[in-house]
Amino acid sequence: MKRLSKQERRDQLLATARRMVREDGADRLTLARLSERAGVSKPVVYDHFPSRSVLLIELYRTIDAEQVQALRTELARGRDLRETADVLAVAYIRCFLDTGGEWHAIGAALEGSAEKVAVHHELLDGYVRLFASVLKPHSSLSLAELKRRCIGLVGAGEALGAAMLRGISGEQRAARSLAALIEAACR
Repeated sequence: MKRLSKQERRDQLLATARRMVREDGADRLTLARLSERAGVSKPVVYDHFPSRSVLLIELYRTIDAEQVQALRTELARGRDLRETADVLAVAYIRCFLDTGGEWHAIGAALEGSAEKVAVHHELLDGYVRLFASVLKPHSSLSLAELKRRCIGLVGAGEALGAAMLRGISGEQRAARSLAALIEAACR
């Protein structure tokens, strides 16, 4: 059997941990259980993730990076404001469904952690920058004003996604509402 490189082993551990969160919930994810499920010794897991918090934060970042990449791929084609707003909104709302609740379970497991707060702000700031860069060609607003409005848009996306997960709104209505807000914010 081929020995995995350090990066391949890390990727394998993250994939296994993510599957565990999906199947059993974040509360049941421990480094000891991860070592059992991945078929490796505890020192191998601890070599990659010295604590459960470090593992959870890496999972949080990994899920976010996948969603950002999917959004960037979708936005690669040139579009007018309406199409851009629709793509942004659909992708942002879809993110809540695509993660299968893992993102929120991991976030809840990290609740109260100063590390989680910092990472969460970092990720939200990344979405604000992404929204602003994609919307700037469609807006005459200054970049500073557009970024402030994008803070509100990302907040609205979070709220609409959470409402959808709670059954208050369907996916299409949540996406259409966010798209309307995006279009209005650019004017």
